[in-house]
Amino acid sequence: MNKFIGAHVSASGGVYNAPLNAKEIGAKAFALFTKNQRQWKAKPLSDETIDKFKENLEIARISPKHILPHDSYLINLGHPEDEKLQKSLDAFIDEVQRCRQLGLDKLNFHPGSHLKKITQEECLEKISDSMNKTLEATEGVTLVIENTAGQGSNLGYDFEHLAYLINNSIDKSRVGVCIDTCHMFTAGYDIRTKEAYKKTWKEFDEKIGYKYLKGMHINDSKPDLGSRVDRHESLGKGKIGIDAFGFIMNDPHMDDIPLVLETIDDTIWEKEISLLYSLIE
Repeated sequence: MNKFIGAHVSASGGVYNAPLNAKEIGAKAFALFTKNQRQWKAKPLSDETIDKFKENLEIARISPKHILPHDSYLINLGHPEDEKLQKSLDAFIDEVQRCRQLGLDKLNFHPGSHLKKITQEECLEKISDSMNKTLEATEGVTLVIENTAGQGSNLGYDFEHLAYLINNSIDKSRVGVCIDTCHMFTAGYDIRTKEAYKKTWKEFDEKIGYKYLKGMHINDSKPDLGSRVDRHESLGKGKIGIDAFGFIMNDPHMDDIPLVLETIDDTIWEKEISLLYSLIE
């Protein structure tokens, strides 16, 4: 088995600290924000910062392909208002370019929200259009759509939504998905038993296709199956339970992609990484 497990680590003090933070917990993969996720603007990355980031990656012995940067929470590529949509698009393109500068080949993002002002279909069209404009304006970075729990007016909780965005992309070689186990579960896709796991992933493969799976967020869930609420829990302490994570660890479809913890207690990430590796048969 060829599994690369890590966590969404802090980039506080500079993005170049993230690889060292990952190394500290025994990670072979990680996620990070390349800028402050709660601000629209960030000062450009300096050559010094970029060089230090790459140097620290070598020290941590983590390959760029096992890194899954996450965009800002402020961005909504399906925003119903034109001005705010443009602001989101500009910020998203900037984030893709930052990934490129750091030598990273993926950017993970939540698709978008209709804010109950437009239909789901109209919102998906706007997200698709935003993705295509980004693909035209950038190069070398794959846009990785994260499935959501479907809380509030967020789209992306249904495999059909993700399939629509991929199918309407102008460059399918640069789009993919990240499956968050908590979001998957609370959106109504069960993975707790071997049978349920196989059924859910069969549907994933039929509607989306394993070739588009570019990463995963490994989280247990506080809320119940199908609750459409996004609240992560530590592994084995939530409603999903530990068995599902064993199925993932022994599934060759999850080889060689970043498997990233976003569980709620970062003080036990090192233990959770070891736990996941121990589940490999």
